[in-house]
Amino acid sequence: MSNAERIIRLDTVRARTGLSRSTIYRKMADGTFPAQLKISVHGAGWHESAINRWIADPAGYRANNDNPPSQGKAGHGKG
Repeated sequence: MSNAERIIRLDTVRARTGLSRSTIYRKMADGTFPAQLKISVHGAGWHESAINRWIADPAGYRANNDNPPSQGKAGHGKG
């Protein structure tokens, strides 16, 4: 697994971003911070690459930029 695809946990995200836990979850709800990945029954984390994109441009980050368009949506709005 490459470093860009590592999954990092909350303590690492907090240390790298300087944000509090409550701010991270509020920003996730607003769509201005990467969404978590469920990694076990009681655990979650973030793709390190998504956190790196947020760090590079926190003001311009939008969570939907991390999700490639699904193939099922191709052609919507036509005809």
